[in-house]
Amino acid sequence: MIDLHCHVLPGIDDGPDRMEQSLALARAASATGVEALVATSHVNWDYRNDSATIATLAADLEMLLAASDARGEPAVKVLPGAEVAATLVMDIDREELSRLGLGGGRWLLLEPPLTTSVSGLDAVVAELQARGHGVLLAHPERCPAVHRDTRMLESLIEAGALTSITASSLTGRFGSTVRRFSYALLAADAVHNVASDFHDLSARPPGMSASLAEAGLGALGEWLTYDVPLAILEDREIPPRPPVSVPIAPVRRRRGLFTRTLRRAS
Repeated sequence: MIDLHCHVLPGIDDGPDRMEQSLALARAASATGVEALVATSHVNWDYRNDSATIATLAADLEMLLAASDARGEPAVKVLPGAEVAATLVMDIDREELSRLGLGGGRWLLLEPPLTTSVSGLDAVVAELQARGHGVLLAHPERCPAVHRDTRMLESLIEAGALTSITASSLTGRFGSTVRRFSYALLAADAVHNVASDFHDLSARPPGMSASLAEAGLGALGEWLTYDVPLAILEDREIPPRPPVSVPIAPVRRRRGLFTRTLRRAS
């Protein structure tokens, strides 16, 4: 598995404070079957991180992991990246923004604001795409504005954006509403990646496979956690989703994405 979204680097956002904690998190991720982590530290109004700091810490962490292994190999590969706030992204220098891509590539992990309304997100995504970036939307299932207006997410996906949901959203970590919405997105073919978004070993720990298994998505897990992430990191065409049915949690009938989901399920 490849984890495209995690907060593993020390002392620069709301993840671990010390490198020792980062080492423990990386080893815990490896124990769950993760082969590579993209260190997506926050780049937002609270944490004005830069690509050089992220890349240096990612390299330091991987070096320490290798040094602590008897074979001289890191327990898990650590790649630089960032979780860039949609409210800040257009204020970042273009060259700097290009260095904040996942694994140093052209795909950006874009975090929509966790508010009940989002103004101009479609324009931001369109501008980033016009500059040559791919856009992977972070945890849309946890964005109240997306809950209120599913057509906005539909239009972004139709325009080429991809979505990444948090594994623990599928098992109720963020409440029953988020859980049901996550299943509805999956059933509507509106999820392209599942990541851990881990922050620590207790409240937000590493791991994706257990959540996927608990959610009944084991058959789709390889596509969500390996095939799509690898294509993103290698800047290849996103492979088609396997024809695997997914369980659907009960949802209210709504227009747009939910309407089509429920029609297909009936």
